[in-house]
Amino acid sequence: MYPADCKYTKDHEWIKVEGDTGKVGITDFAQKQLGDIVFVELPEVGRALKLGESFGTVESVKAVSELYSPVAGIVTAVNGALKDKPEAVNADPHGSWMIEIRPSNAADLGALLDVAAYTELVK
Repeated sequence: MYPADCKYTKDHEWIKVEGDTGKVGITDFAQKQLGDIVFVELPEVGRALKLGESFGTVESVKAVSELYSPVAGIVTAVNGALKDKPEAVNADPHGSWMIEIRPSNAADLGALLDVAAYTELVK
């Protein structure tokens, strides 16, 4: 259910690192808890984020939830398609990335959960 090539946070974000950047989104568990997503607010490209810092929000018919950065780094891209189609996160949460970030501290990635630990967390 959760891709093995991603790392996970206890706040239900995932990061998939490819090269020197990682794409970040919310997990299937998170989107199910939120319900129908109607709006996604994302940061500007170039913004520096601290580990655990809020980088935006996801609004659903049930609630508004903060998005937290799984690593410290610089935002290198945002998924602008989510502005017009935020419901894509419900349809494909692990394929609908929100930001791309260039991590500034490799140790941040080592502190994240692997797929087995995350699956255990959300049991």
